[in-house]
Amino acid sequence: MIFKIYALIAAVITLLLDIPFDIFGASYSWWLVPVILLGMFVALIVLHLAIFALSIATVNLNKPPRDSNFFRLLVKGFLQMALSLLRVKVYMTGLEKIPADEPFLLVCNHIHDLDPAIIYYAVPDSRLAFIAKKEVRDLFPFIYKALHKLSGLPIDRENNREAAKTIINATKLLKEKTNSVAVFPEGYVSLSGELLPMRNGAFKIATKAQCKIVVCTLWGTKEIPKNLLRRKTDIYFDVLEVIDTAGITQTAEIGEQVYTLMEELLKKHKNNK
Repeated sequence: MIFKIYALIAAVITLLLDIPFDIFGASYSWWLVPVILLGMFVALIVLHLAIFALSIATVNLNKPPRDSNFFRLLVKGFLQMALSLLRVKVYMTGLEKIPADEPFLLVCNHIHDLDPAIIYYAVPDSRLAFIAKKEVRDLFPFIYKALHKLSGLPIDRENNREAAKTIINATKLLKEKTNSVAVFPEGYVSLSGELLPMRNGAFKIATKAQCKIVVCTLWGTKEIPKNLLRRKTDIYFDVLEVIDTAGITQTAEIGEQVYTLMEELLKKHKNNK
């Protein structure tokens, strides 16, 4: 989509340039017009990437995030370009189930570090704030800055007290209706691809905020690095069900339901592989 938009803008600019410079009337217009079109198209993409990179580079991690619709548009456009160039096709089902007028907790299985990018691509307008392992700050500082600017929250998976603070902050985002929150309830990337046990503490975010839980699955993300530029990669993002947590206090009950939903669909993908 972003390439089509920039191609259209490049065409409009070229038409406007014809007014003062009579580009189309020149004898050499047969090569000049395509060159201008291509030049404008490339310039728009480079400008997009430059503003995107600068927006992330200037993030101050010591200050509260300045979550903006403009930056989210930059992220949306960047992901569209990146996945298109990497020949990644994301097949999505169940998007109509996602609440459009209220914040929610999105939970998904976790099979690769690229999972958050695919989820942002699939639901770009839900103002998601990801809960990410604190190690991302040291391993991928640029990505960590981007997540911070998107209201992301770090979590220390080995420190229960610090993890509880993250749950409180995530609950606050939902109650204040500023963001929806996304979390991987397995807690870790599944190296085997098999669904790991749910860490039910993640569901406390929904029960405390009394918000709905959007249950999703991802399949195929691990193939992106393997297929890099060589062949097309098919990714499947499925919204399975929306759980209403009103009146529910036992997170173990939610965990069992979420695990069953995820496991059932992941088995279908595995059998169809």
